[in-house]
Amino acid sequence: MQKGIFCDIFCGVLCSLGFDGLIREAIHQLKYKNLRALAKPLAKLLGDYLATNPIAGEVLVPVPLHPKRLRERGYNQSNLLAQELGKLSNLPVIDNCLIRQRPASPQTRTPTVAERKSNVADAFTCRDDRLKDKQVLLIDDVATSGATLDACAVALKAGGAISAWGLTLAREV
Repeated sequence: MQKGIFCDIFCGVLCSLGFDGLIREAIHQLKYKNLRALAKPLAKLLGDYLATNPIAGEVLVPVPLHPKRLRERGYNQSNLLAQELGKLSNLPVIDNCLIRQRPASPQTRTPTVAERKSNVADAFTCRDDRLKDKQVLLIDDVATSGATLDACAVALKAGGAISAWGLTLAREV
């Protein structure tokens, strides 16, 4: 976990596993093969990790997809994870306040950290003040460079959030 590399409300990123082997395959099945049933056991991994690594958070916020990508895929895997984690942790999920206001190329197709940051800069906004004065746990499937989580944190700060932690299933090394 690194601290202080993101905007000043972003506290860091916690990842339960490395992005390889079985976890990589499970995330790809959830994300690209419509195997939504994997959200529950994968969220259990997040819940177990959160139980042994508690962090300040009072709401779960999934990293949003752009509406076009959501229509293409039919679901947001981060939202599925957040909903299941919410059931396990008894934390409320606020899934339609932080929104992706402009499309971006998939981060996996963006080769450098600088390009990834540029790709998602100003891509997110809070549509209302439901996250004002909240400690947010941002939920996503994989953290690579941290650019997406950082861009979300910038939008959360503008929306009045007190703090934000990123919680992902895996981190690409």
